[in-house]
Amino acid sequence: MAVRPEGAPCWADAMFSDVEGAKSFYGDVLGWTFGEATSEYGNYTQAYVDGKAVAAVVPPMPGQEGQSQWCLYLASPDAAATAGRIRENGGEVLMEPMQVGEFGTMCLGREPGGAVFGVWQAGLHEGFEAPPEQPGAFCWAEVFTREPEKTDAFLPAVFPYKAKQMRDDAVDFRMFDIGGETVLGRMRMTQEFPPEVPSYVNVYFNVDDCDEAVARATRHGGVLRFGPMDTPFGRFAALSDPQGANFSVIDVTTTAGEMPQVDEVS
Repeated sequence: MAVRPEGAPCWADAMFSDVEGAKSFYGDVLGWTFGEATSEYGNYTQAYVDGKAVAAVVPPMPGQEGQSQWCLYLASPDAAATAGRIRENGGEVLMEPMQVGEFGTMCLGREPGGAVFGVWQAGLHEGFEAPPEQPGAFCWAEVFTREPEKTDAFLPAVFPYKAKQMRDDAVDFRMFDIGGETVLGRMRMTQEFPPEVPSYVNVYFNVDDCDEAVARATRHGGVLRFGPMDTPFGRFAALSDPQGANFSVIDVTTTAGEMPQVDEVS
């Protein structure tokens, strides 16, 4: 699969104190299988669907133990240049660009609204191998933020996004396009979110049956946060895994309702 355009989601991973527990949970819920842990890179372990890489799990580095969370990586042809734009536009570089062998160069940033994300400059590892329509694969992501004005100004300044706003009085939702393809969403966090929940990037994994996936997740210690709910984009539900990492599952083949109207944002 070719290197993705700048700003497109290209990879996701998560740190888990109990890696074996995470492998068991996601294996059961999403059908993932796992490769060998790479001790040279902190026991980084890739997950696969039908032999195609979809994500990775890794134990925390000493001193970084805490609640598990998924990290979404956005593609960059030059991680150092992207890190510079993150700083210039009010963001924070949490980890300077670091070369990971021949695989590529990574960087971690925090946008001004508070959500943490990764930057990936591909080398041998180009990112997701499974297409988004394949069950078990990454298919979508949204930045959940309490300060959307900051996030909305930051993202198109760092990446070559065109923005469009959903026409909906009940929901403040924005979408970001690259070359006419919508690649990322932004949702305003309402008072329904407890104040201790920080801004974050929510990743969606495709499933062939949303309700069955929710049943498997809760049976294996996951917590249902929202849904299942029918939308024009698919039937989805928001979950937390047993170690506290938030994610969503969506069946993109089961849709309901009209596609929302959107307005281009200049």
